[in-house]
Amino acid sequence: MAKAAKKSGKVKSGFFTKLLILVLLVALSGQLYLLHGQVAEAQAQKEALSSRVAEQQQINDQLQAGIDNGGSEEEMKKIAREELDLVDPNEKIFYDTSN
Repeated sequence: MAKAAKKSGKVKSGFFTKLLILVLLVALSGQLYLLHGQVAEAQAQKEALSSRVAEQQQINDQLQAGIDNGGSEEEMKKIAREELDLVDPNEKIFYDTSN
């Protein structure tokens, strides 16, 4: 009987071999599921960062338009103070730390 199995080219696999293959398939499936979750999370982060980049690009474009239009000195100071948190060289800043 053993010779007949060898002649036909088929090799009988035992119970433990089938069990090992099943365990490996389950492990691979679990890893694929985890990777799918990580890819989805990374995609969500990418979209959030892309929207932040677009918002910052709009702010940059507005600032550049103000600079290119050669606004008045008061407009430049307003942009520097509000958008860039800059102050005049001799200006004193007081912070309320009571809260």
